Amino acid sequence: MNKLDALLILNAIPGLGPSRIRQLIEHLGSPEAVVAAGREGLLGIPNVGEHTLQNILHFSKDKFLLHEHNLLREQDVCVVTMDDERYPEVLREIPDAPTVLYVKGNWSVLKDPSVAIVGSRHASLYGLGIARKFAMELAQSGLTIVSGLARGIDTAAHEGALKANGVTVAVLGCGLSHVYPLENKKLSQAIAEGGAVISEFPMETPPASFNFPRRNRIISGLSKGVVVVEAALKSGALITSDFALEQGRDVFAVPGRVGELGSEGANRLIKQGAKLTTSVEDILEELALELQEYRQVPSASKNDGASNVDLTSEERVVCASVDDEPIHLDELVEKTGLTVTQAALALFQLELKKLVRQLPGQKYHRIKQKA
Repeated sequence: MNKLDALLILNAIPGLGPSRIRQLIEHLGSPEAVVAAGREGLLGIPNVGEHTLQNILHFSKDKFLLHEHNLLREQDVCVVTMDDERYPEVLREIPDAPTVLYVKGNWSVLKDPSVAIVGSRHASLYGLGIARKFAMELAQSGLTIVSGLARGIDTAAHEGALKANGVTVAVLGCGLSHVYPLENKKLSQAIAEGGAVISEFPMETPPASFNFPRRNRIISGLSKGVVVVEAALKSGALITSDFALEQGRDVFAVPGRVGELGSEGANRLIKQGAKLTTSVEDILEELALELQEYRQVPSASKNDGASNVDLTSEERVVCASVDDEPIHLDELVEKTGLTVTQAALALFQLELKKLVRQLPGQKYHRIKQKA
């Protein structure tokens, strides 16, 4: 038995979460040794009681592997393990990181800078519109949009990213043989064409309610920040925001109408210190420094600072309109003819490329290049 098969088996055994699997591997030396161990080899390992021991010993290993590999092949799914270079580094760092990831689509997008957008399954038209708008604009700025494929805000976020021809990742609370909810089957297929649909659960795991909190830690773990759009006080989106805080991620919350049950959770997050978010610029501004590590920008020209840097047409228009003298965003919009969003996104990219610096009061000026 190889290492991948052993990890697939351990991941599928009831009662073995990622932390306990790692503990077993540390004690016995390898996943293969854990799977091959008899009763005597497993006795005495901390946190492995009789019930867990019986689950390990009586699991139908060969039958499971045969069926699982058939499903992986039939449904074009790959498996990424923690010691695989394809495994996203940001996820490897979180507590209780998934032992394996089942991936349908392009696994490489899991390594790209991402922002999660989550919220109520019973969202208002306003909330759905905000989620789509934010997802579109964030995707246009080059960020991957992560969400959970649930009804409501999650669906709107995925749709917004796709509408912008961007990349989105759906994290499921079930195995990839299932699509939950079923009405999102076509959406999941569209996501996998350019992005990825992923899960830590074996292929035929049903969408049980207790799986979704585990799913939520992956949504936040993949992301540099989590945006909450409409959430009740008892909401899966708030569980995701709690995971985000534990993982050291930024939490953003879109304010809702006072007195509406669907807005109480997001409003409370703002009271507790989440970033009050009314535009994509609020998110990009907060994440700018963290995102710089992902952007490898060529050194600027000694002459004008821009000619050796790969700029989009909008970035060139904005860069040409910003001088040593500070200019306000509104004035820049009027001067260039771009929309506020287009100008703000271009400015964000120019900041990352060290060509423009933001000053207080939404003003910007050109960074002088060294001779």
